[in-house]
Amino acid sequence: MSAQALTASDDAPTPAATVEVESRALKLLATREHSRLELERKLAARGYQTDVIAAALDRLIAQGALDEARLAEVYVSERARKGFGPLRIRAELRDKGLSDAAIDPQLHAMNDAWPALLTQAHDRRFGPAPPTDHADQGRRGRFLESRGFPAELIHRLLRRHD
Repeated sequence: MSAQALTASDDAPTPAATVEVESRALKLLATREHSRLELERKLAARGYQTDVIAAALDRLIAQGALDEARLAEVYVSERARKGFGPLRIRAELRDKGLSDAAIDPQLHAMNDAWPALLTQAHDRRFGPAPPTDHADQGRRGRFLESRGFPAELIHRLLRRHD
C-alpha cells in the first residue's frame, strides 16, 4: 500500500492513490458483486482514506463496474434458489447498504415465484407430506419464517392439506 493512499491530507485525493484503491476494489468485485457500503468497509479496513475510497468508488460507479441494481438482481436470484424468502433477502440487502428503491423491483419481479419457492424449501426440508399435528405445523412454520417467507404464504402452504 502506498504512502499516498494512507497519508492524511486536506487536498483532493491524488490520482495515484485513487487508482490504487480502484484497483483493490476491482479485485474485490472480480470475486463477487459488492455494494458501495461493503467496499467502503473493506477498503477502510485496509487503511485507505475515506475521501480516496469515495473518489475511487465514484469512478467505478461511473464506469459501471460497481452497480447496486445488478447486485440486487444477482443476490435475489441466488438467495431465492437457495430457499430463502423475500423478507430475509430484503434484510440481507439492507445490511449491505442497498435502498428499498434498489431492492423492491427485484423482489417484485419474483412475486409469482415465491409460492413455488416456498413449497420447494418446505419439501426439501420436510418432504411433501402434510404436518402430522399442530406441533409439527408450528415447527415447519417457524423454519419457513426463519428463511424469510411471509406468514400468509406459510399459512396457505401448511393449510393446503386441510
